[in-house]
Amino acid sequence: MAATMSSVVGLANSSLSGFSSAKKTSLSSDFVRSTVTARNPLRVAKASGGRVTCFQRDWLRRDLNVIGFGLIGWLAPSSVPAINGKSLTGLFFESVGTELAHFPTGPALTSQFWLWMVCWHLGLFLCLTFGQIGFKGRTEDYFSK
Repeated sequence: MAATMSSVVGLANSSLSGFSSAKKTSLSSDFVRSTVTARNPLRVAKASGGRVTCFQRDWLRRDLNVIGFGLIGWLAPSSVPAINGKSLTGLFFESVGTELAHFPTGPALTSQFWLWMVCWHLGLFLCLTFGQIGFKGRTEDYFSK
């Protein structure tokens, strides 16, 4: 089979013989009289080599101090026996143990495991989030302004 230039019906005079990007495509409309030249937004003069970035590359700025202190900062208050003489951590780990006792089947929807799991993890993630905000805000002098 020989490679020849051919036109596809319905594409007017466009050819599919190659990816020639030398031609400028003009878009026109009967509603608007002026023509607009189509251009690639990634090839604009101030584009960063085709990469569009909205955030810093290291946006998370992970620090193991925040994880360590955040976990300790959550384990300490959640271990205080405030719920009928039991702690939230104790109730959560106790419910994990009772659910693992009948392992192949999962916990029922009415099980207390779900309540303790959601409360414990919500507190942990809030503590980690506020720890990240406070620790990074302090190291970057955000609060001194």
